[in-house]
Amino acid sequence: MTTAGSASTVVSPVRNVASPGRLLSVDVLRGLTIGFMILVNNNGNEAAAYWPLKHSAWNGCTPTDLVFPTFLFLVGITTVFSIDSRRAKGATKQSLFRHVLRRSIILYLLGLVVNSFPYFHLHTMRFYGVLPRIAICYLITASLYLISPGWRSKVAISVAALAGYWILMRYVRVPEYGFPGNDVPLLDHDANLTAWLDRQIFSASHLYERTRDPEGLLSTIPAVGTALVGLLTGIWLRTQRTLSAKLVGIAMAGLSGVLLGGLWNLSFPINKKLWTSSYVLYAGGVSLLLLALCFLILDLRKRPAEPHRSSLLESLLVFGTNAISAYIFSELLQSTFSAIHPTQGLNLQQTIYRSILLIVPNPAFASLLYSLGFVGLCWLFVSALYRRRIFIRI
Repeated sequence: MTTAGSASTVVSPVRNVASPGRLLSVDVLRGLTIGFMILVNNNGNEAAAYWPLKHSAWNGCTPTDLVFPTFLFLVGITTVFSIDSRRAKGATKQSLFRHVLRRSIILYLLGLVVNSFPYFHLHTMRFYGVLPRIAICYLITASLYLISPGWRSKVAISVAALAGYWILMRYVRVPEYGFPGNDVPLLDHDANLTAWLDRQIFSASHLYERTRDPEGLLSTIPAVGTALVGLLTGIWLRTQRTLSAKLVGIAMAGLSGVLLGGLWNLSFPINKKLWTSSYVLYAGGVSLLLLALCFLILDLRKRPAEPHRSSLLESLLVFGTNAISAYIFSELLQSTFSAIHPTQGLNLQQTIYRSILLIVPNPAFASLLYSLGFVGLCWLFVSALYRRRIFIRI
């Protein structure tokens, strides 16, 4: 089961002008992203965890808040690689669109499975979520790229998405509450347009935070902007410029994104749960800088031969080449731990954490040890696939 975010492990040799094939840096960064995503999604004790391993309560940004947009950014990059590869093999636009649509539907349905496992109660089923958001953003960005592979229209759509969302959240009256910044605080937890719209579509039992959802409908607009940043990066990487020129372009774009996002934060706060436009720019800038660093280390410099890759690099590739599979396995495993109650009043996750706490009487460190152990279990699963050269594809 591969998505726009998954990729082949075959990497072309480095040359002065970049090969149109896959880049090792993309697979490694995706592996790092998925590994960190599993880590922060499975704290032994959410309240006690170190602050970098927790989401911001509302406005602001922690390293954890950068995980999802980085993965969505990588989805945009690999969308370009995937479509161009299929085009080179003679695929028609119609067949490519059918492939994109099928992938998106499967991803969305897998998201419902992840959200509902193991009980599948319709009255509490969550229709938003990480995989549903990836599915929708992938469908939109891939369709735009199929319609026209040029970059100018993607820049225009990205600007329109971010500016349009800012106008909606800043100047449109929220029914029952009033105008943001006047009648209610700007980006109030519940009295904002995104939360209000989600409550009109779904009852509280279908929303992740009951009164709102961090992957809600309206905030999908700027999330598409995040995927388009990745798509534009993919287009840039496919040009015939030298590797050095590509590195400079990515780094400069990353610095610009961080600075612009920081400036916009002064009037439109960075907020992951609302996926604000300033958050798109800031997180996109960080993603670009991380890619530039990986690109410098892995693609611009001479790579080690395949048998001599470092154990860290190989470990990241294990996650990076089966990224969605690793994520789904981790979510299903976490739900299983939550459903099993070895002792009355405590599920398996809580029981394991308390056992660690007896040995390591530091709540934050004990929480981290649990998280690392959980990541290790997920790594063992995808490592077995990697050793057998199994890359599950949609």
